[in-house]
Amino acid sequence: MVSRYIINGRKKLSGEVEVQGSKNSSLPILAATLLTKGENVLFNCPRLSDIEAAFGILRYLGCEAKLQNGAALVNCGNLRKYDIPDAFMREMRGSIVFLGALLSRCGKALLTFPGGCELGPRPIDLHLKALRAMGATITERYGIIECSAADGLIGAPIALSFPSVGATENIILAAALAKGTTTITNAAREPEVSDLCDYLNSCGADIHGAGEGTIVINGVSSLSAVSHTIIPDRIVAATLMSAAAVTGSEIYLEGISKTHLGAVISVFDEAGCESVCREGCMRFKAPERLRAVSLIRTMPYPGFPTDAQAPVMSASAVSEGSTVFVENIFENRFKHVGELCRLGAEINVEGKVAVVKGVDRLYGARIEAQDLRGAAGLLVAALAAEGESELSGINYLERGYESFEQTLASLGADVVKI
Repeated sequence: MVSRYIINGRKKLSGEVEVQGSKNSSLPILAATLLTKGENVLFNCPRLSDIEAAFGILRYLGCEAKLQNGAALVNCGNLRKYDIPDAFMREMRGSIVFLGALLSRCGKALLTFPGGCELGPRPIDLHLKALRAMGATITERYGIIECSAADGLIGAPIALSFPSVGATENIILAAALAKGTTTITNAAREPEVSDLCDYLNSCGADIHGAGEGTIVINGVSSLSAVSHTIIPDRIVAATLMSAAAVTGSEIYLEGISKTHLGAVISVFDEAGCESVCREGCMRFKAPERLRAVSLIRTMPYPGFPTDAQAPVMSASAVSEGSTVFVENIFENRFKHVGELCRLGAEINVEGKVAVVKGVDRLYGARIEAQDLRGAAGLLVAALAAEGESELSGINYLERGYESFEQTLASLGADVVKI
C-alpha cells in the first residue's frame, strides 16, 4: 500500500524534540562492523528504510543485525559470503560503502552499481581508482563489479580529485586492516567521516586526521567490536529549523552539535532567526516573516550542505525578497521545484542555479516527492501553505527521517500519515 501525508498548514510549532541519529553516519559504520569480531552495539541508530536495507545486506552476508531499543546490535563473526545481490544494491546509493569493507575482510567482493535517489551522475570511479592503488584487481562488466586482493590490500598514498564522502569512507574501510600506511589527500571533512573514524579507532584502528583535509590510516592486524553512539543527524536538525522558520515558530532541539550546523545556522541568522546553542541543545526562534538570503551555495563540509538545500529553499519561498541557490554537488537536486510551484512558490531554474522570489503565501495542493531531501523540502513548504496539502512519495522521506510525521505532530503540526 502506498502511504502519503495529509498536511493542514499554517500551524505554529512549539516545544522540544530530540534529533535522531545520523543516517549518513550509521550506514558506513554498519559497513565497518564487517571488519570486527564480536557484537557491536550502536546507540542512537535511527529506524529507517535505508537502515533496514543495510541490515538486509549484513544478514545476507551471514551476520546478525537488528534494532533493539534504539540501538543496532551487529555481530559479523559468521560472515560467509562476499557478494551483494543486485536487489540489495539498488535499494540505496550508500550501499557502495560495503565494497571497501568486504574487500578488506574477505579479500574479494562481488557487487553491482548502487541505486537510490536519482540525483544525477555520482560515479564510483574515485572508489575504484583508490582500491586499485591499494593492490586490488577490479573488473567492471555488465554493471557488475568484481574485486579481488588475494594477498591483502597494501597501504598507498591516495589523492582525491574531489573530497567525496563515499570514496573517503571506502578508502578508510579498506585501509583499516591493510598492510602499511594509507594517506588520503583532499579527504572529505564531513562529521560523518569523523564519526566513522572514531568508531574504528575505538575498535583498535590507527587513524589520524579525521575532519581535516589529510587522513592517515596505519593498518592494523585486527579490530574488536565495541559500543558506540552515532552522532545526531545534522540534516534532520536543519529540516526542523526550516519547519520552524517557515511557520514563524520557536522550538527547542535536543541532542545537536552546533559545530556541525555552522553553515545552516549562518543562513538562518541572515534570514532573521535567532539560534542559541548550549550543551547540545538549541533554542531556535524565527520571525513572523523571514528576510531573503542573497546567495546560498552548496559546498562540501564545512560549507552549506546539499542535503539541506531543499528544506531551506522552501523556507526562502515565503521570505521577503529573492534568494539565489547555486547547487554545486549534484546535477538533479532541483527536482522538487516544480512541486513547490504547485503550492504557489515562484522559482526559476537555469542549470545549477535556482532563483527564488519570496511570495506572501503558499496554498495547499497535491504534491509528489521524487527523492529523499526533496520530500523533506515539500513537507516543510506544506507546513506553511494555507489549507490542506497531500504529499505522496513519502517512501523517499522514510529513507532518512524516522517517524517524521510524529516528530512534527509533537511540535504542533497537523500532519497525518495515511
